[in-house]
Order: sequence, then structure tokens, then C-alpha cells
Amino acid sequence: MKHIDELPRLNLGVFPTPFYKLEGISARYGRNIWIKRDDLCGVALGGNKVRKLEFLLADAKRRGCDTVFTTGGAQSNHAMLTAACAARLGMRCELLLKKRGVTEHRGNLVLDDLYGAQVRFFDTDDYQDIYEAMNRRSAELAEEGHRAYPIPVGGSTNLGTLGYVVCVREIAEQAKAASMCPAHLISATGSGGTTAGLLLGASLELPKAKVTGIGVDDEPFEEIVPQLAAGAAELLEGTLSRREGDFAMFYHVGPGYAVPNPEDTPYLEELARTEGILLDPVYTGKAWTGMLKLLEQGAFGETGDLVFIHTGGAAALFAMDLPRA
Repeated sequence: MKHIDELPRLNLGVFPTPFYKLEGISARYGRNIWIKRDDLCGVALGGNKVRKLEFLLADAKRRGCDTVFTTGGAQSNHAMLTAACAARLGMRCELLLKKRGVTEHRGNLVLDDLYGAQVRFFDTDDYQDIYEAMNRRSAELAEEGHRAYPIPVGGSTNLGTLGYVVCVREIAEQAKAASMCPAHLISATGSGGTTAGLLLGASLELPKAKVTGIGVDDEPFEEIVPQLAAGAAELLEGTLSRREGDFAMFYHVGPGYAVPNPEDTPYLEELARTEGILLDPVYTGKAWTGMLKLLEQGAFGETGDLVFIHTGGAAALFAMDLPRA
């Protein structure tokens, strides 16, 4: 199997990110809960997409591209981080976003402007419409002498998935240094690539750990995640090694994708007031709440340390109000 360091990759983030036990929260819930702070990766306001972009934009550079496209909702953290990384690399960035959620000039849309991205909204619920627009725009740019690199929603491709294989390697090293052994790796699942990387990474680095995705959208991630993980393994000239019970999906979507859930607000406040950590209300906040509810229901068994992957998204706190039940 090819070593992941043999693949082209840019150095965009500041890694490894912090990893530590949440002492106050662990005491409250009677279980050791650790956090991997990928919101502190050193780019913009941080987030999981930087790890994916290290591989994706390396591929774009290798292909001679000078423009990058991507998509997502109006407040997409992935889109904002793509704009930030493109700016750092001197690349043009065009964001073709769904006209869904908060479209006023707030939150991530302010940051998109700061990074010099061109933003266009599309009134559609189907990403295929946007991918077709990307193809048309690519043809226009080609006539002007530019070469575009399209990145699907969330950067969740086989190549992008490798970013979280690297993350699990970090976790394994940090866990060893902390004399702990992760039993569960838990993350938000919005497009599937992060959770897929955790699944492949765990099979390689932490074979005793189980991966749990908390779906913040209602896509069939039970199928999407293993497919992405298997595709990423093929890039390493290997196969995805699976064992029974190594992956589970649960869903905590609430009123809808990218829509805050009133029942989550107390959990966000509890973490902020206990550990000083901010979660956004539509991705990490839903995943955090979902994890704690599962813990209360006994879904993680009676023993074993939990590791929550903080995938960023704090800018959404400046775009929307936190609802209350």
C-alpha cells in the first residue's frame, strides 16, 4: 500500500491541531470526552476542509489550474475556506452557491468577500444544476486562457477524503502521547468526506476505534461514506479493511439542512460556558448535540473514551440567531 505522504499535498494548515480531554464536560457526563480542535488549523476561522484542500489544490496546481470553483449553501464553511486557501496560493476563486439559508452579507459571505472570491447564487435545490453551470463557466474561462478546477460540495471526493486519513494519524500519535486509546471517533457528516477519511484512517491507525457520523443532512451516508473511504484507499493502492461494527451513522438534522435546531442551543451554551469552545448551530453544533444524546441513550456502551472532531464553522454564529425551544 502506498504511503499517504507519497501523494502531492500542499502545506496550508498548521498541524497537528490541539487534542485534549474536556475535563468539565467529561465530569458532567461521566465519560472521558476528548476533542480534536480542527477549528484551530490556522486558516481563516479554521475547519475540516483545509485538510481536504491540501490534497485537492495540490492536484489543481499539478494540472496547471489558475481558478478554483466550488459550491455549497450560502454560509458554506467549505466555500469560505476554499476562497481563503485559493487567495493564499494566488488563484482566482469563484463560489457558485445555493440560494438557501442566510444570503445577507453576514457570516461567511463577509469572509468570502474579504478573500476576494466571486460569489454567484443559484436558486436551486439540485447541485447538478450548479455543476452544469461550473462546466459552462469553465468553457468561458478556457476561451480567456484560464484553466479551472471544480471542487464538489464539501470537497468530498476520494482525493479530499485523504485529508482525514492524515488527521487520524495525528490523533493516534497524540493519543499515544496522552496515554489514552480512543474507542470512538465522532464527527458531523454533511457531505461524507470527513467521516470517510476517519473510517479509512481508523482502519490503518486505530483499528480498535469505531467511527460514528452524525448526519446533518438526510443523504444516504451509510452508503456514501464507505464508498468514499474505499475510493480513497484505492488512491493509496490498497483496499478498505472493514470489521463488524466499525462504522455507524445517526442523524440529527432537526428542522432541515443548514437550519438551526432549537433543542441544540442549550448544548452549545453548555460547551461554551464549561470549556470556552464555540460550535456553529448547523454543523458542529448538531453533531455535538447528537453525540451527547447518543451517549445518554447508551449508544457508545459503558466504557471507552470518545473523541469529538471539531470541524469548525464558527462564522455561522455571526450570520444567524440561536433559536430556543
